Amino acid sequence: MSKGKAPHLLHLHSTFNAGGKEVRSVKLMNAFGAKARHSIVSAELEQMDAVELISSHVSVAYPADFPSLKGFPWLGRLKKLAEAMKGYDLVLTYNWGAMDAVMAHTLFSEVMGLPPLIHHEDGFNEDEARKLKWQRNWFRKIALGRTAALVVPSRGLEDVALTIWQQPRGRVQRIPNGIDTARYAKKPKRDVLPTLIKHREEKWIGTLAGLRAVKDLPAMVRAFSALPKEWQLVILGEGPERAAIEAEAEKLGLDHRVHMPGFAADPAKVIGLFDIFALSSRSEQFPISVVEAMAAGLPVAAPKVGDIGYMVSEENAGLLAEIGDEGALADAFCTLAEDAALRNRCGEANRDKAVKSYDEASMVSRYGKLYASAMGRPPLG
Repeated sequence: MSKGKAPHLLHLHSTFNAGGKEVRSVKLMNAFGAKARHSIVSAELEQMDAVELISSHVSVAYPADFPSLKGFPWLGRLKKLAEAMKGYDLVLTYNWGAMDAVMAHTLFSEVMGLPPLIHHEDGFNEDEARKLKWQRNWFRKIALGRTAALVVPSRGLEDVALTIWQQPRGRVQRIPNGIDTARYAKKPKRDVLPTLIKHREEKWIGTLAGLRAVKDLPAMVRAFSALPKEWQLVILGEGPERAAIEAEAEKLGLDHRVHMPGFAADPAKVIGLFDIFALSSRSEQFPISVVEAMAAGLPVAAPKVGDIGYMVSEENAGLLAEIGDEGALADAFCTLAEDAALRNRCGEANRDKAVKSYDEASMVSRYGKLYASAMGRPPLG
């Protein structure tokens, strides 16, 4: 343990691109400030976009000599991972991409005197969107055996952790994702995006999402095709599925109404441009983008994936579609597009719920207490 210094936290990520778990991790780092030091490792070395969101006052390092988080879990490789965890005060691991490190910790923590480890699970990629892989379930059950805690943001993941991964009730901690809701109250300027201006006669339906297959954004394009001409579809994000989305828009003759301006580093400055917030994902748990949309006073049109049905207001919940039902998603788009009063009612109710239930102050406090408790230190938050 670091005597006389702020505790040193090691973060082991599957990627450190600016997705939900990475943005939350950065928010916590920024909130902890000088109370903690951090080292960040990504399994994908080139995927580190979220680094740009870390405040300059945060002490952070990127150890280049840390063993790769990818590879077959041979005992020798796991031992090297365990040895690399020495000298830190707390190890924080994230999702399946860091699970080998969790197994290494469980196997060698006692003999090597390793620091405590807390694992975070935020959901599944397209390879487990429809059904979890039994081999991974088996691996997780064993690997999680000596963790100080397993943190999940959603009811669905909490149930998976307790029933499928068979983790004890006391180990599983459900902490909903939170945001600074006050920052989303102000309406953005129409020209805030560098490459796209919202014209006064336009209405925007939009999303914030990594352009990955599990987000099923071509389905969003197809559902959007039913809306009248004044509506534009705006997809903020980057990723490997950009070409597939563009191809779908072109096939439907919508390429002039479907816009992808790129990654939005600060969603609070842009999401309020939307008139409707949309999702089309096949798998989610507790999508932070939905909370951001709610805080901006937007209605949400989305499938009933993860906790979305619990997250949105009662007024909005009846507009959600069944998973995979593109017709129902298109109907939700049309219902909201045709009724401004309904959009306003849902948006106001969503903002009220976001402020009351999903402000980041509560999230920071709970994480700060959990991390500190594992280290035997005062709260970080």
